Amino acid sequence: MTNSKEINYTGPFIIMVILFFFVGFFTNINQQFQEPLKEALLSSAGDIKNTLMTFITFSWFLAYPAFGGIGANWVTKLGYKGTLVRALLVMIIGLLIFEASVLLQVYSPVSINFGPSIEVPVAFFIFLIGSFIVGGAVTVMQVVINPFLVNCNVKGTSDVQRQSIGGASNSVATTIGPLFVAYVIFGGKSAQIDSLIVPFIVLAIVIAVLAAIVKRLDLPTIKSATAEEGEVLPRSIWSFRHLVLGVVAIFFYVGVEVAVGTNIVSFAKQLGGEFAEKAALMASLYWGGMLVGRLIGSFISKVPAKIQLTFTSVASAVLLIAGMALENPWLLVGVGLFHSIMWPAIFSLAVKGLGKYASLGSGAIMIGVVGGGIIPLVQGVFADVIGGWDLTWTLIAACEVFLLYYAVSGSTPRKQDIQE
Repeated sequence: MTNSKEINYTGPFIIMVILFFFVGFFTNINQQFQEPLKEALLSSAGDIKNTLMTFITFSWFLAYPAFGGIGANWVTKLGYKGTLVRALLVMIIGLLIFEASVLLQVYSPVSINFGPSIEVPVAFFIFLIGSFIVGGAVTVMQVVINPFLVNCNVKGTSDVQRQSIGGASNSVATTIGPLFVAYVIFGGKSAQIDSLIVPFIVLAIVIAVLAAIVKRLDLPTIKSATAEEGEVLPRSIWSFRHLVLGVVAIFFYVGVEVAVGTNIVSFAKQLGGEFAEKAALMASLYWGGMLVGRLIGSFISKVPAKIQLTFTSVASAVLLIAGMALENPWLLVGVGLFHSIMWPAIFSLAVKGLGKYASLGSGAIMIGVVGGGIIPLVQGVFADVIGGWDLTWTLIAACEVFLLYYAVSGSTPRKQDIQE
């Protein structure tokens, strides 16, 4: 068996960084469709507009627990390259479902009545299915990308540093996302559903080309981080305490990351005035702050992940509480800088010492990503119940407190959980 240290992983590492860009791009533009589709499709949804709107993000992240295990099994049977190609083909199917949703609404709109004041187009529910499918494709891609970044041996880099570099690529995409939706797709104007017809077809073609390229690449599987087909590992992946708590930490982290990046737009529009006018810019700057933070993170490999997570969770909680108390969403923009390096820190802590359980651990961690759908949804319901977004940020700040606990205590592996 070839030792992973004898393989030059620089080229495959670059490939993974590029694929991480597409993960961030599709995840972010799906979130950015919330407000435009609320305007275009949910104008007759009565008092549950905010709740229904957040289902666009919820359906996306619901795919993580559904597809995380599937992705881990595909890695065992198909290897990294085969799994990525299959994931990209699933993504194309999801984009075509998006296209079907748009065409139905444009050429033959049909709605469902849920009461005297609530009417929702069928196209909206088809769009949710598309979100789930594309989200599933992204889930499988991350099952490959994240453990690869942690375990590939690229000279002069650490696991957290490689994850930060991949995260920086991801953040370039999430920074572009809000502006792409607002100004490229909708041309800076009010949301019109027919504006989506061409973009979804173009994106499907781009992903088809990407799948063809990946299929021709040399992408070795890291044997030390992956069980071989037919190999039975003696322990359940859920017996590793630091991994289980890491799944919970990822749940809260992705939840707060998405909640701030998405719902800051609704919060700013509620406050009105200059805040409302700058809402899309705030979202873009939030994700831009994550880009800056991840670029910085790629140069602080000597700072332990525990310390990184401790500092950033405290700073994020302080900014959230201050932004809520002062009714100033610009303070929430700053949270992006501190959220930026949480993913690599949590991920590296959660899979530390797992050895051949690493791919299974990555699949398990993907289950926690469903928090990106649940927490913004709960925040949206909270906003509908209390009639505004102001106090809903207490929920997000509470999630940061758990991340602080994981950094300080929960991430420490027990002796019996070290497999290497």
